Amino acid sequence: MSSIFQKFKYLIPTSTSADGHQETREGGRTWENMYRDRWSFDKTVRTTHGVNCTGSCSWNVHVKNGIVAWENQATDYPETAPDMPDFEPRGCPRGSTFSWYLYSPHRVKFPYLRGELAALWREARASHANAYEAWKSIASDPVKQKKYKEARGMGGFVRSNWEEVSELIAASVLYTAYTYGSDRIFGFSVIPAMSMLSYAAGIRFMQLMGGVGLSFYDWYADLPPASPQIWGEQTDVPESSDWYNAGYLITWGSNVPLTRTPDAHFMSEVRYKGTKVVSIAPDYAESSMFADTWISLKVGSDSALAMAMGHVILKEYYVDKTVPFFLEYTRKYTDFPFLVRVEKRADGTYIPGRMLSSRDMGRDEKHADFRYYVVDDKTGEIVIPNGTLAERWSDQEKWNIREENRDTGAEICPRLSVWDDKTGTVEVELPYFGNDREKRTLTRALPVRSIQTADGEVLVTTVYDLTLANYAIDRGIGGESAGSYEDDTPYTPAWQEKYTGIAPELVIKTAREIADNAIKTNGRTMIIMGGGINHWFHADIVYRTIINLLLFTGCEGRNGGGWAHYVGQEKLRPNEGWARIMSGSDWQAPPKMLNSTSFYYFATDQWRSDEIQTDALAAANETARYTHPADYALLAARLGWAPAYPTFNRGSNQIAADAKTAGYEGADGIKQYVVKSLKDGSLDFAWADPDAPQNFPRNLFVWRCNLLGSSAKGNDYFLKYLLGTENSIFQEEDAAVRPQEVKWREKAELEKPGGALDGKLDLLVALDFRMAGNALYSDVVLPTATWYEKTDLSSTDMHPFVHPFQPAVDPLWESRTDWDIYRTLAQAVSAVAKDAGLTPYTNIAATPLGHDSEAELAQPDGVVRDWKKGECEPIPGKTMPNIAANTIDYTKLYEKWIALGPNAGGKTASHGNTWDAAEDYEEIRQRNGIIDNKDYVSYGCPSIYEARQAIDAVLGMSPTTCGRTAVRAWAAVEKRTGLSNLTKLAKDREDERFTYDQVIAQPRETITAPTFTGSNQNRRYTPFTNNVEELI
Repeated sequence: MSSIFQKFKYLIPTSTSADGHQETREGGRTWENMYRDRWSFDKTVRTTHGVNCTGSCSWNVHVKNGIVAWENQATDYPETAPDMPDFEPRGCPRGSTFSWYLYSPHRVKFPYLRGELAALWREARASHANAYEAWKSIASDPVKQKKYKEARGMGGFVRSNWEEVSELIAASVLYTAYTYGSDRIFGFSVIPAMSMLSYAAGIRFMQLMGGVGLSFYDWYADLPPASPQIWGEQTDVPESSDWYNAGYLITWGSNVPLTRTPDAHFMSEVRYKGTKVVSIAPDYAESSMFADTWISLKVGSDSALAMAMGHVILKEYYVDKTVPFFLEYTRKYTDFPFLVRVEKRADGTYIPGRMLSSRDMGRDEKHADFRYYVVDDKTGEIVIPNGTLAERWSDQEKWNIREENRDTGAEICPRLSVWDDKTGTVEVELPYFGNDREKRTLTRALPVRSIQTADGEVLVTTVYDLTLANYAIDRGIGGESAGSYEDDTPYTPAWQEKYTGIAPELVIKTAREIADNAIKTNGRTMIIMGGGINHWFHADIVYRTIINLLLFTGCEGRNGGGWAHYVGQEKLRPNEGWARIMSGSDWQAPPKMLNSTSFYYFATDQWRSDEIQTDALAAANETARYTHPADYALLAARLGWAPAYPTFNRGSNQIAADAKTAGYEGADGIKQYVVKSLKDGSLDFAWADPDAPQNFPRNLFVWRCNLLGSSAKGNDYFLKYLLGTENSIFQEEDAAVRPQEVKWREKAELEKPGGALDGKLDLLVALDFRMAGNALYSDVVLPTATWYEKTDLSSTDMHPFVHPFQPAVDPLWESRTDWDIYRTLAQAVSAVAKDAGLTPYTNIAATPLGHDSEAELAQPDGVVRDWKKGECEPIPGKTMPNIAANTIDYTKLYEKWIALGPNAGGKTASHGNTWDAAEDYEEIRQRNGIIDNKDYVSYGCPSIYEARQAIDAVLGMSPTTCGRTAVRAWAAVEKRTGLSNLTKLAKDREDERFTYDQVIAQPRETITAPTFTGSNQNRRYTPFTNNVEELI
């Protein structure tokens, strides 16, 4: 048929019935093929979504003719026990539409350069011998810099290619390192667990460069500060299936049906068992619809409500009557029994002091400041129990919570109160931060006991006694206690009503239900908490008031009980292997990691407009050291409490050269020179003058997130100071008070060419698959693969499985995976360094007193001693940061990036426990193959050139995914704690070894390991069960 008649081929004869309701057509049924083919496909690929939703759901992606046609939920999760609902189906409407993003018009298809920068770069590259000199000609010229910086956010991108952009980026980071210092190079990406290898790719690049990885969980206020304050660790919470074990369930500031869609069925299903659900939220949210009781409190008043509930529980279940279950739990698992000094001040008032330590009693032993006393109820004597902080770093195997006298091994029974052997009572002044009374302290009465110490007689009480006093429990000894629930005394049910709007009767009823259920179910009261209460300035206090309710009632460390915080996909299960690759510590140490909150505070100059005066936040019975928050940030850096990058007002290479000139050689010499120079003032911390050009951050890489379009608090300050472009700050007010120690530069200085108002960053690089807000403001935009085009891993706190990303199709257009992009950049850095003839770089890292290290005990008693003020000597790792120096040969960067370095075959550490990893390293070498180029520094090392190889390395080195390693890790814990038979927690899975092929085949449930505090051995995971049951 000729083409002219093609359009008429569907015109076929028809006949119509007499009533006109039917029509008959002649012909076949080929038209039905469209409907048949709609659900046909060529292949199905298991993958997941790399979004910070905590879902980590397994999806089947269907591909037809090389195009992703649709996706649906995988349903082959391992079955749960017969008395537990299955995990499947997991997913949500958002995930079921992700395939649209692959073909979106907003997809970044090619590498792009900002037009103004492209013109400058191409001109410079043509007129200079190498890329390093070409970038130097741009970065050292304020006029050229201003030209492209002020165009940020104005459009005008031009298409580039991978060779050009990678060379430009490499030249920029190398120039930054040699001119200003490698700690002016930063990488920001959000929570790793949602696509952990993609995160690791970039941070590995930063660390091998000597650059800095910025934090994430705290930056967008998802991390609950109460967790490290109470337990010393970040976040450990139950998987969602453990909700089904709860006997009483509260959702407090967490809207589970909306924000945890794949998991909400467990909350719905547990109601069929008779579990009562209470919703505490100001709005009638989806979670309120599921509830039996809705407590609609006023916004931001949560801590008042929780304090009043705590008052009821302490009064009725500890004082009016005693509950053996509660008493035993708090005696064994909380700090209630520990003795606290009660100090008399010059004005005659008393305040709580620090814990009574063995140093007080004249004992000259290692870490005596961190061994604390309880009263043994069996003898009435004060003794030191097992498990105080000092024992963690001793070799006496007492790092456990057996009720034993750590000196004699005799069984003890810690006494909760000094009431029965008190020598008197005193009234203490406690801080009060409410706004309902003029007086900002509370006068509360305490029982005290007199103790003879090496320095004389002191008064002591217990944490339990202090807690009762703070909660205004009337014990008949005076003070501002509450005679009844109707008293308007902090923190009674009547008092809270003015803040919350909740009737006291409902508060009392709910508190009783929490406690009564805990008694009947052995602690199965659970509180699900989330962003509704965590995204507040005083979130730490809000959370602690709620967690107290669970500790008072013995619910932590119980299946179906305890806190359940869900804000962000925080649980990266194969942590040890991932951390080794991510941090670059397989080749060099220490890594440089920085809390983003401090970084952006200074980098965006928001400190200059800070209206907070810290003396207004201080307790009324204490005096603030400073009035401006910036001074505290600088103090924290100076004393080693927190990291600070850029660290010094000179770059590492310059410091090393100056040290050599002054006669200081080698790493130890550099350390001595840094300490001497800080002490005499010839060297200072960069944060002491954050608006000095030599202290600017110069390079920022952003990937897996939309910083400027999403999480940048004070977005216009980012635009004004970090980028130097148009912004909406119409009138900028100076800080309420100026800092004492952080230098204030006047506006005229900031306006100078190359000053802060020209934009501190020399280069902003975005890796994204869509042209989001951050990409629009970037200088270089690199097209990255979507979640259906990459190889990666995902895990979450909501379930115990490891899920794979698997490419359903190859990366479209010119996009590449994050792993491939950073490998490309590493290769470009090495090439540019060779071409420019750059000599090895001396990298100096100032790292804070380490978490999970003995340095935690470096500064006892909470006493601040500032070496800069002459209050002590500057001693690295004790009164100031650790100082380490090493050498980086950038011509070898690529050779290291693609290989798992030899350090990975040595000792692996996790939470202070170490074990040998040589066998794991050798197995990875056999599985992955080796780097076979004899000219490479990484010759013979296991290859991680491909993301798939890196995944197998991660799985093979992590106790949660390698049974043999888990048994080794538990053996290390046994040695540290003095406990036996902990290896039983993983022994039944010792022969398991996860691989990428296995997690592709089916979701794999992780192995119980000391990485986390709970066990999923024949049970649902919930935190602290190992502590409660195994006495770790």
